[in-house]
Amino acid sequence: MSAEATSPGVHGRRRGLPRIDLRRLGRAALLGPASRDRLPDAIGHVAEAHRAHFPDADMAVLHRAYVLAEASHRGQYRKSGEPYITHPLAVTLILAELGAETTTLTAAILHDTVEDTDVTLDQVGREFGEEVRYLVDGVTKLEKVDYGAAAEPETFRKMLVATGNDVRVMSIKLADRLHNMRTLGVMRPEKQERIAKVTRDVLVPLAERLGVQAIKSELEDLVFAILCREDAARARALIAENASAGDALASIAQDVRRVLREADLTAEVLVRPRHLVSVHRASVKRGEMRATDFGRLLVLVAEDADCYGVLGELHTCFTPVISEFKDFVAAPKFNLYQSLHTAVAAPDGSVAEVLIRTHQMHKVAEAGVVALGNPYAPAPAAGDGGDTPDGERADPTRPGWLSRLLEWQESAPDPDTFWKTLRADLAQDREITVFRAEGGMLGLPAGATCVDAAYAQYGEAAHRCLGARVNGRLVALGTVLNDGDTVQALLAHDTTSGPSPEWLEHARTPSARISITGWLAAHPDAAALPDASPRPPAAVSAGPRTTAGVVTERPDAQVRLAGCCTPVPPDDITAFQVRGGTVTVHRAECPAARRMSQSKRSPVPVSWAAGDTAGCQVTLRAESFGRPRLMADLTDAMSTAGAAIISATVEPPSRQRVRHTYTVQLADAALLPGLMSAMREVPGVYDVSRAQQPAQA
Repeated sequence: MSAEATSPGVHGRRRGLPRIDLRRLGRAALLGPASRDRLPDAIGHVAEAHRAHFPDADMAVLHRAYVLAEASHRGQYRKSGEPYITHPLAVTLILAELGAETTTLTAAILHDTVEDTDVTLDQVGREFGEEVRYLVDGVTKLEKVDYGAAAEPETFRKMLVATGNDVRVMSIKLADRLHNMRTLGVMRPEKQERIAKVTRDVLVPLAERLGVQAIKSELEDLVFAILCREDAARARALIAENASAGDALASIAQDVRRVLREADLTAEVLVRPRHLVSVHRASVKRGEMRATDFGRLLVLVAEDADCYGVLGELHTCFTPVISEFKDFVAAPKFNLYQSLHTAVAAPDGSVAEVLIRTHQMHKVAEAGVVALGNPYAPAPAAGDGGDTPDGERADPTRPGWLSRLLEWQESAPDPDTFWKTLRADLAQDREITVFRAEGGMLGLPAGATCVDAAYAQYGEAAHRCLGARVNGRLVALGTVLNDGDTVQALLAHDTTSGPSPEWLEHARTPSARISITGWLAAHPDAAALPDASPRPPAAVSAGPRTTAGVVTERPDAQVRLAGCCTPVPPDDITAFQVRGGTVTVHRAECPAARRMSQSKRSPVPVSWAAGDTAGCQVTLRAESFGRPRLMADLTDAMSTAGAAIISATVEPPSRQRVRHTYTVQLADAALLPGLMSAMREVPGVYDVSRAQQPAQA
């Protein structure tokens, strides 16, 4: 039975595509009759794929591993009816084509022997060495994880921690899951859906984190075809209806080749069709699909500098779409991915997305950590390069997120918390780099705040954090950080101070959330903020007090306007006392105020001071249709209305609609209605509203 026959509805790729064809490898494992005397031919396919990456590799160890695996699995069959040996062979073929080194391939051939046969780990170690034994042991532990069992969180936690020190274990697991997903058609529909959901929630994000795009893309398509059958059918229909779409890209590719040839730049220009899920996402985002939306151009060059040379020629000879430009060469993604992304418009108005990278970058983009060889091979003058005394394996290629996972899992109070935070962390698809004011860098997930940066830098000492500076400016702890920001956490000298429950609303990283939750659980009295019962007034300050433009009945309390909703006169307001006795004023409809009210916190009576419309800071959100010069026209209108723009954020367009968020300073709160009216009058803007969160620069 062919791999394609058992893969639920994945459309075939066009010929000439530079992506590694893993489906071909699945078929290769099943060539010939199932008789034992023909099966050894299959190891020849592994050797052929392996020599393409490692011409001088010693194939003898692979043959010995195959002989042991075939003899051990003899008499075992898969549910599809094929001899079981076809499965480890297919897994090994996938990794061989991705460029895995010999040790990984040897472990892949043997990865099921210890669990399913009489072969022992000691026997594997004696015959193939400690590295292979270590990998087989790690994969065996992962194989024991029942993702649907009630004990899953604790089991998965132990397994992931046990194998997290070697990314090659995870690579073998991903190849194993890919082959199982290809042959999932022989199982009951309900079991297909259960396995597909776990693949979607855990294995696909894991493949993304390890940078193995070749496996990730095919897993996504297989999962999509099972869990979203109607959407998958529509995407396949779109592809079938636009079978000639590649011609439009091929025409642009020919023009690109001519431009680069005239510029004396040696480059390979290829048309790269989108896979099934990518077509679906593009159709949802753009509505009506153009012919050039069904693929991208891939330009491969020899050197890093050539990438920018190609970019310059394309932007000179074609009309660039500036909003589509991204530089992942100078700033690689968290999963080692490097490439220049741009889009150019041809003379006829058609737009083509272009990826520019070196051949080595392309290899890493497709195979991720698998393409990096053996990360534990000893350096020429660096000792044995094996295990360190404490059992940790020194891996220079281990991604930052994996190192963080191994750290914060030790602090997780229970398996369920670990499981939830793991899935949340895997759901993050982008990482940012921020700089410490004292020097050094921090890697954080996109959307991280100053709270996350404080805990990433100072650990438990971040409980004493009072505030932060971002790019030299004092900001709230809930401020979202951008790639390249410089952040400095400000700590109190009082070692007894601790975090507020409100910090959990701003914490995005598992380590920060676990640390805050642990401190609050250990200090229930501090975590339970006092009700806002009136304090005895001081003899010298009886009666209401006016501060920050607000009248309050708390003469001794400090009053501040909440940054989450930026209230200004004449908004309806409410207030609550927070840790430290400060009274925080919110707009009445603010979600944070509603949560505090629902938690039985007593509000503090407040009102705006009569006639007080002093200067204020407010965040506005403009919804508009995309058009050229929209941002310039908006900022001109705001400046004319007397607003000083502090920060601005423009979200990526969705279905030709764009959202702009501005934080502005007004000399008088009475100017706010006129400002919002002026923004609504800008052509293309159809709504302006107050934002519930401040914009970030």
